[in-house]
Amino acid sequence: MTAADPQAPARIPLYAPEFAADPHAAYERMRTTHGTLVPVELSPGIPATLVIGYDAARRILNDPLRFPADPRVWQREVPRTCPVLPMMEWRPNALRSGGTEHARYRGANTASLDAVDQHQLRALVEEIAAQAITGFGDTGRADLLMQYAWPISFRVLSALLGCPDDIGARIADGMAKIFEAKDADHGNALLAQAIGELVGLRRERPGDDVTSRLIAHEAALDDEEMAHQLVTLYGAGIEPLTNLIANTQLKILTDDDFSAELHAGQSTLRDALDTVLYSDPPMANYCISYPPYPTDMDGYLLPAHQPVVISLSACNNDPELTLGMPASSVSGNRAHLAWSIGPHTCPARSHAYLIAETALSHLLDAIPEMDLAVPPSELRWRPGPFHRALEALPVLFPVHR
Repeated sequence: MTAADPQAPARIPLYAPEFAADPHAAYERMRTTHGTLVPVELSPGIPATLVIGYDAARRILNDPLRFPADPRVWQREVPRTCPVLPMMEWRPNALRSGGTEHARYRGANTASLDAVDQHQLRALVEEIAAQAITGFGDTGRADLLMQYAWPISFRVLSALLGCPDDIGARIADGMAKIFEAKDADHGNALLAQAIGELVGLRRERPGDDVTSRLIAHEAALDDEEMAHQLVTLYGAGIEPLTNLIANTQLKILTDDDFSAELHAGQSTLRDALDTVLYSDPPMANYCISYPPYPTDMDGYLLPAHQPVVISLSACNNDPELTLGMPASSVSGNRAHLAWSIGPHTCPARSHAYLIAETALSHLLDAIPEMDLAVPPSELRWRPGPFHRALEALPVLFPVHR
């Protein structure tokens, strides 16, 4: 039976709340029923193949000729109202291009990001983290997602990109709608308008920021290209980073052994981040490719131009990979796929590590005693085919006056 076989079992809806509530149980059922390649729906009527095997994912991610990232043929048949289209459609940026265009866009992005001063970035995160904690530190309770992780990600990224708060707030609102695949078309319009304003502002008044450096780069990006580079940077920089910080703090709060090793100095915050990136990455299913012709993959025939989605979460937890591996060996193990691999690997990995590590370190130093305000079973995860994102992370802590 192939992935394209009309007699195959019904596709699994990745957008369903039931999937968001317990994706790892869903991945286990997928392995039993389908093996490595799984027929899924990203939204109603949008079929795709989900890759849940680590080895298969590595081969796909390192083979841009058979598995290019350009979706233009696919999206011809997709209605503009499709809720996942803004996350998947073609944009003139590195994420959705190949060959010389990919090299041009990626070169501009990498050069602009590499010029960020890491010491200044750490100081900026510490300053914003301190301000966030001041806002709730005397109350004995907080939602660490919306009162800590999100404002740090939002304000740090806005500062790096030279984006005023009013424009940045509209960009963040648009990105959230796109990630949730709710009102995504409206979110895409909000995003386009706000980012266009940012590009216009920095062309007129350049500064020491990533946007200005992109504008000045020898790639000579036009306004449309500039806008789509910034869409990618915001898409990678707010939602996934917010969720990485929150998911790691949740792990610290709910895994006693994990927390004890961290507080005893037997592991580091970098190890903690990698454990979460291994077991529950904030971008759970992404790295999408579109085979230009029917493609055989381990005996399965992948349809031409139909999305092939890498389940970073399922691949990292592939039993073929973890067989015989003690649970403790995941700590500090950086063989995970959370940053992707191959030509589309994340160019801002070091920046994301630094921001998340600094934010968590500052929080643990400022509030060393902290507990969840609700049982873990009462936490809710936001539906959506791509992310692993909490609705809230409520905590309680003592107030020392």
